[in-house]
Parts: sequence; structure tokens; C-alpha cells
Amino acid sequence: MKALEAKNTSGFLATAEEAVRAGGAVLCQMFGRAKVREKGPADLVTEADFASQETVRRIVLGTFPDHGFLGEEDHPTAGNVTGPSRYRWILDPLDGTTNFVHGVPHFCVSLALEKEGRLVVGAVYCPMMEECYLAETGNGARLNGKTIRTSDVADLSQSLAAVGLPSVVDSESRDLRLFNQALGVCQAIRRTGSSALNLCYVAAGRFDVAWNYSTKPWDVAAGALLIQEAGGSIESPYGGDFNVDDGQLFSAANKELMEQLRRLASTANLRQPVP
Repeated sequence: MKALEAKNTSGFLATAEEAVRAGGAVLCQMFGRAKVREKGPADLVTEADFASQETVRRIVLGTFPDHGFLGEEDHPTAGNVTGPSRYRWILDPLDGTTNFVHGVPHFCVSLALEKEGRLVVGAVYCPMMEECYLAETGNGARLNGKTIRTSDVADLSQSLAAVGLPSVVDSESRDLRLFNQALGVCQAIRRTGSSALNLCYVAAGRFDVAWNYSTKPWDVAAGALLIQEAGGSIESPYGGDFNVDDGQLFSAANKELMEQLRRLASTANLRQPVP
């Protein structure tokens, strides 16, 4: 498949694309035969997660050795960032691990780059579908080289929504409570098993809204930039700007849907928890 040819004076986007495609190739090679272990209750990790991460890390830090790098599998709590730098790469080497383990071909590699705390590059590759989503600040969002835009759906009653539920769900889960509230409002709701692809699908106009209360930075960083560059809206569930380190977000195709999603959340009494 022909790589995206886009204005990219920094070389960051080209490196991101090379890295996610290489990581995706590793996942394809290991699909159906990777050994599995648990990081926590219902939270799986495979050899493929680590192999993909090392492949991506080698490409990124081989090109930009002075950059910071945050990978999901760096630490049991995934809090490590290697290298002090104005630049930080944020990686999920296998988003959709449970799908991967069960032979469901719906998973991806997600990679983003921050500059001084601001997202500047996002790349998500779904190898089984051969779909590569790329975004760079000010240059729009593309899928396999073609410009993508969010949908023009302006009413939740006509929307296809996506929810990302945590590994362990209980009755107090905010994701689940909003899901239950949205059941009678949205046209339909999907849980795909990949938060990154949920956001990509909003950017591409396939989904109209998506929400996450329980994700991590690597789940949503690249997808958030894709939606912004595709003309959509990204905000914190509790109001204000989206913060990638918080990992929680509301995403919508446009401001109209965002406002309706917020009203729906308010009826579910989903206030910010007290620390």
C-alpha cells in the first residue's frame, strides 16, 4: 500500500507512519499464536504487545534519540517516560488485546507525538483491515492517503455512538451509566474493544460520538488529534479542554452533538469524582 504523501517538514509524521506499520506487521505475524498472561483481572497482555512496542520504540528512538517515549508496556502501571524532552511519543502497541487473543481481527497500533504538552502527530494502523489513519496539526486527517472528515449528523437520535468500557465493569462505572442513559437516545451504540479505533471511526464519519471515562493516554492520544484535524470536537467529560494525561474524553462529530452528549451525561448525574 502506498504510504501517505503529505506536507511534513518535520519528518515526525513519516516516522510515525513507518513505526505503526512496522508494529502492525509484527501483530499480524503473531496473530493466533501469541502467549497470553494477565496484568490484572480481565486485563490481558501478550507477547505481541511487547514485540510491537519494541519494534515501534526502535524506529522512533532510532530516528529521534533525544525524545521522550511513553509505552503502555513500560511498567506495571505504565507510568514510565524515557528521556526528558520537549517531545513525548505515546504508544499503545496493541489496542484491542482481548480481540487479538480471541482471534477477532479488530485491533491496532496507536502512536502520538506531543510537543511541549500539545499533540502534533497521530498515527493509528489497523493491520487486518490495512487502514492507516494519520494526522498532523494544521494538515488535516487522512485514511490511506485520502482526507477524512467527521459526519454532519447533528442529532443524537440519528447518531451511531461508541463506548469504551473498562476491563472490570460494575454498576458505578461512569461509562456504563452513560451507556444505559444513551440506549434510548442514540440510534445505536457499539463497543468495539478498541478505544483508539472508536476515535478513528469518529474522525472518518463512521461513528458520530464516543466517550471514555476509564482509558489511559496511549488509548486516546492519537485518536483525539485525528478527530480534531477531521473537524470534530474533543473535550473533557467534566468540561474544559481535553487533557491527554487524564485519558478521559468526550468526542463528537461537531459541537451540536457534543452539547447534546453533555446534556445526556448531566441527566445521568455523572459529576467529576472527588480525589
